[in-house]
Amino acid sequence: NMNITKFILVLETEFEEIEPGTLKPDTNFRDLDEWSSMHALIIIALIDTDFNVSITGEDLSNIETVSQLFDIVIERMK
Repeated sequence: NMNITKFILVLETEFEEIEPGTLKPDTNFRDLDEWSSMHALIIIALIDTDFNVSITGEDLSNIETVSQLFDIVIERMK
């Protein structure tokens, strides 16, 4: 059963340069110093692999926060 805390742990594990505990549900990706289009691709691949959910670059461009991303993933897991 997925919750946002586990989801954040998965994201933080994937990005070594993000300190654990940095990401919060209301964190805006684009505010992260480390954020780049490369990370968008990594997130798309990660969500596909870990959650078997397809998201697009367009999906990512329409959202800003970790919780919005989580909501999309949960919605598409159903």
